[in-house]
Amino acid sequence: MMNTLMAILVLGRPNDRVLDATVRIATRFDAGIIGLAACRPIQTVCHDYAVPAALFDEDRKEIARHIKEGELEFRRAVAQLKGRIEWRAQTTVLPLAEHLSRQARNADLIVLGAEASGAQCDATRRPDICDLVMSAGRPVLLVPPGVATIGLDRVVVAWKDTREARRAIVDALPFLKAATTTTIVEIADDEGVAEAHSGVAEVVAWLGHHGVRADSKVELPVRSNASQLDEIASELQADLVIAGAYGHARQGQWVLGGITTQLLAGDRCALVAH
Repeated sequence: MMNTLMAILVLGRPNDRVLDATVRIATRFDAGIIGLAACRPIQTVCHDYAVPAALFDEDRKEIARHIKEGELEFRRAVAQLKGRIEWRAQTTVLPLAEHLSRQARNADLIVLGAEASGAQCDATRRPDICDLVMSAGRPVLLVPPGVATIGLDRVVVAWKDTREARRAIVDALPFLKAATTTTIVEIADDEGVAEAHSGVAEVVAWLGHHGVRADSKVELPVRSNASQLDEIASELQADLVIAGAYGHARQGQWVLGGITTQLLAGDRCALVAH
């Protein structure tokens, strides 16, 4: 079921890609939408010096303006929808990923814009995507900068026999049922090819029990798994990649694996789950 979508807006920035994707998915699945945004006051990220009173006051006014503009942008985007619509925005002293993750209990799917490669991080407006993906407890649909509109017809599942991949494919079932073509892809070395073929065949059969017809593809590694998966997705003209999110905590921040990192910065939509 896909009853409630949560669109995370980055205040003070255009959010048209995220809103367009969210509206299209809501229309397809007859789902409600929660628009969610948050700001951190400037003093929460300025640890090494005191914030002058004038700057503090200007920041407060800017936050109020950005929240108002964000709500207007959100309500314009969802104006034609007849489903449940809700807007939430506030300031927080918490890291944005932590604050937004706590709100994820209300949603079946989070929709978030991926950052362009080399984009400057603004900890007062933009959540750390890695931290959010790893802590939300909900699937996250990442909409990259180069995607004008989201397509749901051709889907690639990046399969690996792990908890994360199993979680992702279950979370993605509504998308797989709506897709025209679905391909389960696993990259395995010589010793693991036979087991990979067997495992992927079982996944295809399991999907069949849910009314999803899927093809399978097992390949030997010829380059990094991240690059090879991206090449396969391009060959299959995939609109959407489904994958488990892998990573580990290091000094209070999540560090992601290679494939997950490439999906975060890729040029096609990706649904990831941890």
